[in-house]
Amino acid sequence: MTFTFSQSQQITPQLALQVLLQFDKAINSALAQRVRNRVNFRGSLNTYRFCDNVWTFVLNDVEFREVTELIKVDKVKIVACDGK
Repeated sequence: MTFTFSQSQQITPQLALQVLLQFDKAINSALAQRVRNRVNFRGSLNTYRFCDNVWTFVLNDVEFREVTELIKVDKVKIVACDGK
């Protein structure tokens, strides 16, 4: 079982939320400004769920393809929410 810093009380829940919000801002900015490659992926849909405006997809036997590279993984979980 994995424990987070917040669950083990090494940081406060408020600080944990602040870290997550800052990470979301930083990763969105980095992806928008620095990533120029395109990757396609294909897999078998295991489960999907839509709750509180959040989509969750679990795919099995997934292949990620770039122009010169192919990566295969057993399982991928994608969580998508409204970016507004």
